[in-house]
Amino acid sequence: MFNFGASFAYPLVLWLLLVIPVFIFLYYKKMKRVEPSIVYSNVGLFDKRKSSWKERFSDTPIYLRMLVFTVLIIALARPQSFSSGENVYTEGIDIVLVLDISGSMLAEDFKPNRMEAAKKITQDFISGRTSDQIGLVIFSRDAFTQCPLTIDYAVLSNLLKEVKSGMIEDGTAIGNAIGNGVNRLKDSKAKSKVMILLTDGVSNAGEIDPLTAAELAKNYGIRVYTIGIGTIGQAPYPFQTPFGTRYQMVPVEIDEGVLRSIAQTTDGKYFRATGNKKLEEIYQAI
Repeated sequence: MFNFGASFAYPLVLWLLLVIPVFIFLYYKKMKRVEPSIVYSNVGLFDKRKSSWKERFSDTPIYLRMLVFTVLIIALARPQSFSSGENVYTEGIDIVLVLDISGSMLAEDFKPNRMEAAKKITQDFISGRTSDQIGLVIFSRDAFTQCPLTIDYAVLSNLLKEVKSGMIEDGTAIGNAIGNGVNRLKDSKAKSKVMILLTDGVSNAGEIDPLTAAELAKNYGIRVYTIGIGTIGQAPYPFQTPFGTRYQMVPVEIDEGVLRSIAQTTDGKYFRATGNKKLEEIYQAI
């Protein structure tokens, strides 16, 4: 019923706008009932009398109150996005970005580290889209949705900036991550449903086996692109000591076999990123 060229989080609140004309009606009805303080036998004597500014603007307070009430109702309905008056033609692609935030993502074989490099290039990827719905899932020992599918890239970008290691208990639950992404995409009506999963480890947590999750994604027509992030061999990993930050070389262990199988099962593709530039090229290719 109410179409302001915007979407609202709580559209039912807008029904309160119907109360405003009722208030105005009751106000004027009440004013008509007010008895004059002085009664004149002939009001013709006052035909040429000019109204004072107080009389001319006597109704202004009620209009201001109604205006404030209107703005308050719209604010309570929480407008989400406004139309610019242009028709937006979407490509029909829904994308869920699945990002590993385990402790190993702090390794510094990428600059400044894997986590920040992945976030920056993911942000560049988001900025390059125009009309696709994009969501964000993060995972470690478990997975949760950081941002549901949206075309509000500003909100998505802000939620991406807030992502950091330690938000979830450490671990690598690739199956749970894919399962969460499937939940975001399974009811989508888009002509193409895509998941981009980035991880630097081996699945060692979660209730869902990664290959079982891949079959689930396949059943819903979701294509999964997998990215293994990490140099070949060993990578410097920071750790805290009483004397400050120290570095230890740790082996880079990525379960490329599983990541390839996930991609093959869902008609996607597996990529290996060994540096910032390569990771950027991968996202451009996708």
